[in-house]
Amino acid sequence: MAQVLEFKLPDLGEGLTEAEIVRWLVEVGDVVAVDQPVVEVETAKALVDVPCPYGGVVTARFGEEGTELPVGAPLITVAVGASASGGSAEETGAKTEGSGNVLVGYGTSEAPARRRRVRRPAAPMAANGRPAVPEPVEGPVPVISPLVRKLARENGLDLRELTGSGPEGLILRADVEYALRAATAQGRTASVPTATPETAPLPAAPALTGPTAGGIRTPLKGIRGAVADKLSRSRREIPDATCWVDADATELMRARAAMNGAGGPKISLLALLARICTAALARYPELNSTVDMAAREIVQLDQVHIGFAAQTERGLVVPVVRDAHARDAESLTAEFARLTEAARTGTLTPGELTGGTFTLNNYGVFGVDGSTPIINHPEAAMLGVGRIVPKPWVHEGELAVRQVVQLSLTFDHRVCDGGTAGGFLRYVADCVEQPAVLLRTL
Repeated sequence: MAQVLEFKLPDLGEGLTEAEIVRWLVEVGDVVAVDQPVVEVETAKALVDVPCPYGGVVTARFGEEGTELPVGAPLITVAVGASASGGSAEETGAKTEGSGNVLVGYGTSEAPARRRRVRRPAAPMAANGRPAVPEPVEGPVPVISPLVRKLARENGLDLRELTGSGPEGLILRADVEYALRAATAQGRTASVPTATPETAPLPAAPALTGPTAGGIRTPLKGIRGAVADKLSRSRREIPDATCWVDADATELMRARAAMNGAGGPKISLLALLARICTAALARYPELNSTVDMAAREIVQLDQVHIGFAAQTERGLVVPVVRDAHARDAESLTAEFARLTEAARTGTLTPGELTGGTFTLNNYGVFGVDGSTPIINHPEAAMLGVGRIVPKPWVHEGELAVRQVVQLSLTFDHRVCDGGTAGGFLRYVADCVEQPAVLLRTL
């Protein structure tokens, strides 16, 4: 007899709590094997294929393409067993216990515990059979996101009654949604508190009229929504400042041409710039930091993971080159090329889009000279590189045409002062103008 198993949207890791269905890979009635991808979803970080841990016949799908589902919502049901498809369990690859896999590349049964959502214990029951309401917690409620507060307020949920599943008890959006689902399942609704001056709703915005009423509206979701949230948070939290300098890149371009003319794999300009950045960060480690405002500490990081801005059809993404400080120019070139291709094809994993400690932004590819980029929160600095173009330049006391580039450094003023930022940028410019300066760090 077939057993119908429900497969739910798994925890995709990296703090993601929802995903949008982009494309179904199976139809109702299809036979699926264990760990066969069944749906393509878009998270706030990447497009990913979700494999089903059961083998059998698909009996139902939940959600149309374009629908956004929270983690834990049903995705599909699969009939598992000898009678599910008229064949044996071996023929269909059925496993009633599932493979343990959650997502291709991570989330398997051997995955770190932090990628698994801990099931909360059942709420204690009061004498009337209803869940007992815990005593309100004294002190500030551990919530950072204003969206979480708004969601709880709109649904009349007291955040002091929740226990957060985030670091140090931080209340996440998933915790609020879990509490709301639990309240609905138990046939009760949270009572909406009386509005106070602090919580009173603002007057509704007037309806748009005139030319703007029929304008094009684009939902801020997926990658575009994640970019909007991160940039807004960076501007809100980081007191950034920018300094810049023009540099003569003629010798750097000659050095690269000589390296590529000697045979072997070609070296990219981005790789050379990354190599310069790692050398500069070794001299000025304050810029390879993050700020922990909860502890009021600057956390200086031991490893350098360089993110680089990549423009794709789906929007701006920032893949991360791990352990850039331990790579040579050839290794950096290969990794930049691999991540760039993955960005173009939409196959970057969430792990390849997170964990950066410093960002290299080559906006010169857009044909512009300068920019004041927004820091990639929670990093402390970003180096911007403009286009390299021939310009008049005084070289060795004479006017000449040289290959000139503008370099800019945007930095978190909390981690250092202008002297450190200026020293870092000046060292980068010196390496661009005289690549032999790098030999001192080898």
